[in-house]
Amino acid sequence: MNMDKFPSRLLENAVNEFAKLPGIGKKTALRLVLHLLRQEKEEVEQFGMSLIRLRNEVLHCQVCHNISDSATCQICANPARNSSVICVVENIRDVMSVENTHQFNGLYHVLGGIISPMDGVAPSDLEIDSLLKRVETGGIEEVILALPTTMEGDTTNFFIYRKLKEKKVAVTTLARGVSVGEELEYTDEITLGRSIVNRVEFERTMGR
Repeated sequence: MNMDKFPSRLLENAVNEFAKLPGIGKKTALRLVLHLLRQEKEEVEQFGMSLIRLRNEVLHCQVCHNISDSATCQICANPARNSSVICVVENIRDVMSVENTHQFNGLYHVLGGIISPMDGVAPSDLEIDSLLKRVETGGIEEVILALPTTMEGDTTNFFIYRKLKEKKVAVTTLARGVSVGEELEYTDEITLGRSIVNRVEFERTMGR
């Protein structure tokens, strides 16, 4: 089908909206839209409502900034979790990746990105101050830096380490089983799990 000539303006509009999603081109968007047209009206309405409710009702945890259905996420509210250990990650996908390893029973802190001057992301744009406040509140014994092993990730690690250096808290980082430049979500669960269990003091990684 000529992608410039749609038989319906409604079809074209729907395809254009799907094509805005990352990794979705016009042809893939057309296949998805045509698939929805073959479904029962109730199923499509449910699909659409789930997206609307997601955008309108989803919250961010007031403690760790993970996505949540309530003011405090299920992880932070779980008394069985080890509240003395915080794993610092770049984004929500990384929380899911670490959880899937079943090797970590502490809490998280989602920065919402990493320091990247080239992209205009400064420390003040991230949830670093709220991390420091959590540590200053007391009860935190270890902060695990689980950021990407890229130049930007290392810069962010070092920035946070300097902020925490004078505080009475251990600062560790993942063992370098995760390939340089690789994001946590693309690391297999066994490798990631081992890198968490075998984490090392951050100071030992400096100068590498």
